[in-house]
Amino acid sequence: MSKFVSLKKNADFKSVYSKGISAANRYLVLYKLPSKGLGKRFGFSISKKVGKAVCRNRLRRILKEICRLNLDRFANGYDYVFIVRQAAADQDYHQMEKQVWHVLGKLNK
Repeated sequence: MSKFVSLKKNADFKSVYSKGISAANRYLVLYKLPSKGLGKRFGFSISKKVGKAVCRNRLRRILKEICRLNLDRFANGYDYVFIVRQAAADQDYHQMEKQVWHVLGKLNK
């Protein structure tokens, strides 16, 4: 089982945005790009429009935990970037988990 690794550099995010494929719903946008490594890396982007810092950090923690607990559901060798939309501000863990699987399913078709 691979380890949870986060994207940190702005250049990595820009690369995923420009070269990757995406899928979206009302709550999330998910970008996916083949990476050079064998593992999987995750990035999270949450605009200040979504809410105050407490709300944004809560959503980031929820998404990180969903990804960490379900690493096997994400394909190896890819970088993933989640963009959270304003509608997600009042969602709880289980609702966000459902939205993640929805966009991931759209992306893997």
